[in-house]
Amino acid sequence: MFRTAIARQARLFSTSPIVRKSPVETVKDAAKVVDRTISDAAVKGIETGEQAAKVIQEKLPNSTSEAKGQASELAGEAKGKASELSGEASGKASEVTGQAKGKAQEVKGQAKAKGY
Repeated sequence: MFRTAIARQARLFSTSPIVRKSPVETVKDAAKVVDRTISDAAVKGIETGEQAAKVIQEKLPNSTSEAKGQASELAGEAKGKASELSGEASGKASEVTGQAKGKAQEVKGQAKAKGY
C-alpha cells in the first residue's frame, strides 16, 4: 500500500518534458521561412510579367490591316510635324535675313553720315 501511494503521488506531480526544438527542426523552420519568401517573390514576379504581357497585347495591333492603319497614322503625324518644323525654320530664316538687311542698311547709313 505504501508503494502505491508513492507511485500515485509521483504521477500526480509529474511534469511534461520541456519542449525545445532540435537543431533539425530549427533548420526546417528557417528553410520554410526562406521558401515562403522566395515563393512570394516569384509569384509577384509572375503577376508583374502577366500584367506587362497584357499591356503589350493591348498596345499591339490585332491584324495586319490594323498595323498598317497605325503605321500610316504615325507617318501622317510625322509628316505634319516635319512640315510644321520646316515652316518654323523658314520663318526664322526670313526673320534673320530681314534683321541682317536692316543691320546692313543701318551700317550703310552710319558710313554715309561719317563721309566714307
